[in-house]
Amino acid sequence: MSDSPLKQALLSLPEEAPETIISHRFIPAFLEALGFTQNERYPEFSTGVGGQAVDFAARRNTDEDLFFYSPKNPFLIVEVKGRDVNLANGEYKKTVKQIKRYLAPSAVNCQTAKWGIITNADYIQLFRKHRKVVYPVTQLIRLKADNIDEKFQQLKKIIDDPAQALTITIYNNKGGVGKTTTVLNLAAYLGIYHKVLVIDFDPNQKDLTQILKAKPGTHKLYECLKNYRTYKIEKAIYPYRIANKKGSETGFDIIPADETFMEKNEKQNELLSEVTRGRLRNVLKNIRNDYDYILIDAPPSWNFFSQETIIAADVVLLPTKHNNFASLLNAQQVITDFLDEVGKKHREAFDDAIDVANPTALPIFYNGENITEAQRKQAREQLFQLIKETKSKKGVDLRPYFFPKTTQGHRNSEIYEIPYYAYIAKAAFYGIPAVYRYKIAFNYYKSFAKEYFLS
Repeated sequence: MSDSPLKQALLSLPEEAPETIISHRFIPAFLEALGFTQNERYPEFSTGVGGQAVDFAARRNTDEDLFFYSPKNPFLIVEVKGRDVNLANGEYKKTVKQIKRYLAPSAVNCQTAKWGIITNADYIQLFRKHRKVVYPVTQLIRLKADNIDEKFQQLKKIIDDPAQALTITIYNNKGGVGKTTTVLNLAAYLGIYHKVLVIDFDPNQKDLTQILKAKPGTHKLYECLKNYRTYKIEKAIYPYRIANKKGSETGFDIIPADETFMEKNEKQNELLSEVTRGRLRNVLKNIRNDYDYILIDAPPSWNFFSQETIIAADVVLLPTKHNNFASLLNAQQVITDFLDEVGKKHREAFDDAIDVANPTALPIFYNGENITEAQRKQAREQLFQLIKETKSKKGVDLRPYFFPKTTQGHRNSEIYEIPYYAYIAKAAFYGIPAVYRYKIAFNYYKSFAKEYFLS
């Protein structure tokens, strides 16, 4: 059997092929393999920010609109590097930053793009934009002549049939930072306009379940994960709905905490033999097209439960307190150590799957505190020191996670804040998210959702 055009294109590349050779010999076959014809791709596509251009953009044609002759509203963008650029090491972070910048809402000509790809022909990685959030869907995949057709079939399947939901784990390895309050009210706001599922995966505290007085469905979560082939996760879902002022209902779905996990936790080996690593993520795949957002409430410790929630996540949201340095330090530890650790274990457990990227940390935020300017300044100085030490000791730049509005040549140390509002916490006593009870809480979480998730 003759080689595919894609395999032939890869084999035709010189060992040290520069970017221009890869763009001319490899990318046409590359985009053809993903289903984009010659008139459906455009080189050097302007992003609309200064003179910045991404190497290729692509979109399906319609009968009256050929993308090559009407290069706007791209669906996919591709950043190409030469084989002399080491994507497996030194240049990787810089290239990822580049594709994320091109996919960001500020890149005005790429707002419609749903996918981004970086490649140097030796490696390839796929990124997705879910409204405002950009994150890697796959690991950095090594391309070889004997696997390139299979890998592209898998990439094409992901692009053609994407999961609808963005899965968000709310985590900090420190208690008392308002994780459950964040999950509860973010879900409440998003649930007004989107389909939302909340999972209480903190069986020790089960605060979310108790606040909402949620009762397990036909099946409990433990049984669904243990017997995932026979127990459908849908039967563990409890609908939480309240009547709104217009007389209709609003709300979200919840999978309540299951105390069985705590009983099993005393026998760790037994638990791990029954619920293997990544089981929560795999089970959620069955319902990711039923929701727009899946929010997971994680426990405040680094154990089996929190690790399962992070393996399941596309992105991790990190609540902190400005006056609690431990919460800031723990956020740093999650970003520099935990996400990479989980990613490696996940890839070991699913070495034949390509959709096993490290979860992406979103920028931290100060949760539920009124902050004076003096306190803000003090916290900022602590963070500057933490950024400096982390860069020196671990080679990780924390600025995008701590000060995301800082850009090249423009220092901005603003951190998003949800102010203290007593009734947000009090609403829990009424068994209802504060968003549904108080207008001021609604406005806080409306702003919060728009800052992080909604374009």
